[in-house]
Amino acid sequence: MDVKVPDDLWDDDSEGVITVWFANDGETINANELLLEIMTAKVQYEILAPTWGTVSIAVGVDTAVKKGTVVGHISHH
Repeated sequence: MDVKVPDDLWDDDSEGVITVWFANDGETINANELLLEIMTAKVQYEILAPTWGTVSIAVGVDTAVKKGTVVGHISHH
């Protein structure tokens, strides 16, 4: 399952920056665990894991992302 920046996370078309991943690449995570944080000019958002499985990070820390961007993947093994 793709991990995307939610389309409704902030109101405008600005970008956010990934500030931290709470799971490492290759690590197993449970659904609804804190997965990453994204900071905009005004607010820091916490993104929860949409499902359980093994995390694969596609976009690293300190990278700007727009809404809808795929930033990682969670696979079931």
